[in-house]
Amino acid sequence: MSVQPAAVRLAGLRYRWPRAEADCLAVDALTIAAGERVFLRGPSGSGKTTLLSLVGGVVLPQAGTVEVAGQALGALSAGARDRFRADHVGFVFQLFNLLPWLSARDNILLACRFSPQRRARVAAAGSTPAAEAARLAARLDLSADLLARPAAQLSVGQQQRVAAARALIGRPGLVVADEPTSALDADRQQAFIDLLLEECAAAGAALLFVSHDQRLAVHFDRVLDLASLNRATAGEAVR
Repeated sequence: MSVQPAAVRLAGLRYRWPRAEADCLAVDALTIAAGERVFLRGPSGSGKTTLLSLVGGVVLPQAGTVEVAGQALGALSAGARDRFRADHVGFVFQLFNLLPWLSARDNILLACRFSPQRRARVAAAGSTPAAEAARLAARLDLSADLLARPAAQLSVGQQQRVAAARALIGRPGLVVADEPTSALDADRQQAFIDLLLEECAAAGAALLFVSHDQRLAVHFDRVLDLASLNRATAGEAVR
């Protein structure tokens, strides 16, 4: 029986922003197991979003390694990292990153259009991208009328839910969520958390979830404090 690689493995990670004099992130070791649900906390400016960008291969460290599903991201070209991220990582960005002129439905479907592996996983489950987008949207209280609207016409909370559906469609092996419930009311926040956990469990996906809302930590297998992981120089400005 083969051993499934860790969802995320960091070793000797060092990162500094251009023209900065010191590292803003220095993480000696971090492993997130396949299927594990991890809540990452830390004050504003502690480097949480930077860490997520490194895990997603959006930026590369100056030293150390970042592996996702056994793949060292630094060994890939920029284009190959983009393709790997599209296939294997579902991102819920803090600023959503929706295309404002596309409908909410088409924004959700972009994940499958960019990733043959996501389309294949949807097909293997006996569905289609369109049907899967509709299912996820219904779970997130996004009506058919809302799905037809351009993303620019949606409220902040609606855009946040569209971004969540886009991250989840096609069952990626790792879901990374950066403050995904910040614009949701209490009822929709709970529905969102329920859906996120259920979809990750069904796919066997790991979840790395960043939030300032400590109440949500009870839903997770492990709580990490970035301040205890980060050995970067005290006082250095981080993002």
